[in-house]
Amino acid sequence: MSIDHSGKRVVAAAAFLFPVLWLSGAALAQAVPSALGQEILAKTTLMTFNDANITGNYNVLHAKLSKPFRDQFSPDKLKETFKEFAEKHIEIDAIVAQALVPSTETAIDGDGVMRMMGAFDTKPKNVKYRLSFIRSDGEWKPLGINVTID
Repeated sequence: MSIDHSGKRVVAAAAFLFPVLWLSGAALAQAVPSALGQEILAKTTLMTFNDANITGNYNVLHAKLSKPFRDQFSPDKLKETFKEFAEKHIEIDAIVAQALVPSTETAIDGDGVMRMMGAFDTKPKNVKYRLSFIRSDGEWKPLGINVTID
């Protein structure tokens, strides 16, 4: 795993804040996925994020986002938002071999947004994440991505 060698903390975040009035009652009634489901959501989201940063192609990441997130962040805007990861050649692929270490219990808030927070014990530096998801196109899709390496 290659991480910022300057010893500085690296943070990248993109989130879409939106009016939640459009959320249907069905979206609000969703259950939190199982522990395995949460791990799959977190790892697939973060690995798609990682692949975008490595290749410089944010089209696949963009396609996997929730509709409100896609509407606000074009692939070019995602590239600009996460440019520090790409410029420093930061790869977080070691997370696939690590277990999630949640820092809070995953929960769905009153607006139907599922929030996940935690870290992966990836030496020498940990990968910390804050992810939010909504039901979009019939499945849980990212609404916000925040990754910190320290």
